[in-house]
Amino acid sequence: MIAIPSLDPVVPLAVARLDASGRLIDAEPRLRALNDRAGGEIGAPLALPGVAAVAQLAYRLGIAISRSVVAADGEEEIDLWVRAGPDRGGVRLEVSGWRVRPAWRPAGDPAREGDFLSAAGDWLWETDGALRLTFLSPEAGQRHGFDIREMLGQPLTRLFALAQDDAGQLPILSAVSAQARFDGQHAEVRGTGRMVRLAATPRHDPLGRFAGFIGAARVLDGEGVDSPRPVSPVAGSGFPRAFGKRLERALRGPLARIIANADAIGAQGEGPIRGDYAGYAGDIASAGRHLLALVEDLVDLQAIERDDFAMTRSTIDLADVARRAAGLLAVRAGEAGVRIDRPGPDAVLRVRGEFRRALQVLVNLIGNALRYSPRGAAVWIRLESEGGMGCVIVADQGKGIALDDQARIFEKFARVDPAEPGGSGLGLYIARRLARAMGGDLIVDSAPGMGARFVLMLPLVEDPERPPPPAGAP
Repeated sequence: MIAIPSLDPVVPLAVARLDASGRLIDAEPRLRALNDRAGGEIGAPLALPGVAAVAQLAYRLGIAISRSVVAADGEEEIDLWVRAGPDRGGVRLEVSGWRVRPAWRPAGDPAREGDFLSAAGDWLWETDGALRLTFLSPEAGQRHGFDIREMLGQPLTRLFALAQDDAGQLPILSAVSAQARFDGQHAEVRGTGRMVRLAATPRHDPLGRFAGFIGAARVLDGEGVDSPRPVSPVAGSGFPRAFGKRLERALRGPLARIIANADAIGAQGEGPIRGDYAGYAGDIASAGRHLLALVEDLVDLQAIERDDFAMTRSTIDLADVARRAAGLLAVRAGEAGVRIDRPGPDAVLRVRGEFRRALQVLVNLIGNALRYSPRGAAVWIRLESEGGMGCVIVADQGKGIALDDQARIFEKFARVDPAEPGGSGLGLYIARRLARAMGGDLIVDSAPGMGARFVLMLPLVEDPERPPPPAGAP
């Protein structure tokens, strides 16, 4: 029988129960709140990897186990003492300690390097200093058909059968000895026959000791360690097929946190700050939104240039889409001192298209009109139907576009005046591609000094109450 040290009754204690699958049944408020902040909830697997690993081990061995665990809580870390033992077919947890300390970040933050790794890999993994798995991204289990929870706390080699390189070496072992980054460690995901290429960057504790790896796995073709899966570029884009998803996964989360934190600082919700600091926060948030928009443009660019790109078209009300797009930009219009004259609430224009993509096109067109309109001007949104097409016209009072530039603005990465503030040069290119994919088009009518009129055209849906024309009618 293993002796378990008694818990100090003075130290705050939180109790929880898990079922046999590691799902949280109930928990006292302090532990439940920590789990919620980590993304978990009642009825879902415990979201605290270190605590979950202790619970899983206790259930598997059928004995009580106590261990020290470090849990992340936002920008802080909490030292916990976890006691887990079998209880009524599941596991009872007793968590004490709760010593909070700031999370230590070494120079060259591994979390930042992990973002770049995620862009290069198909899924992510992490270990502690003893090379036990502490994290596996959901894609790992989905791709290879194993239960992630069973792997947490297990040695890395329980999941991967490591292969020697051409020199008969294991790159990961050399990296452990040198506490360095490695790439090119080929391995088989045990029991699947699938080959992966591992890359990782090391982590260190506050004393500079090796504390594990943050790594990525890139799936190979399964035929052998020297035959990586070919990366097929998408025609026209020059990007690998999975580039968009990897880029979005790597950048969207960090950029969203930057924007949210900058907005919070600028709002001065935690107390007043110097005016120039609030201005800096606003600049940071604006730059973050610009970068996030660029990421979204690149993801869209890859999608629309795939040979198999298609949209689900249905009957949509283009007048309603235009009103919604104008509403989304109302705050920006107010800040710019520009009035948006949108279609009235009774206006209806039924066309064939995809609501989300039509809204995306109109938000782009109205946003451009606001960007180039002087303060005190107006942006008009008008509806027409002609030649079997339903049309939304977005007109501004800006400086206009020269005839020689009107074809070029629809080209990829094109900017008429790069010195002007603006987007990535992809917005109109993507908008026209989307319009044409819906069976319509996007055109421009403009002249210098006369503003610009952009016309989104989509196939008109005939009014079902209108009788068809007689046979032979023109």
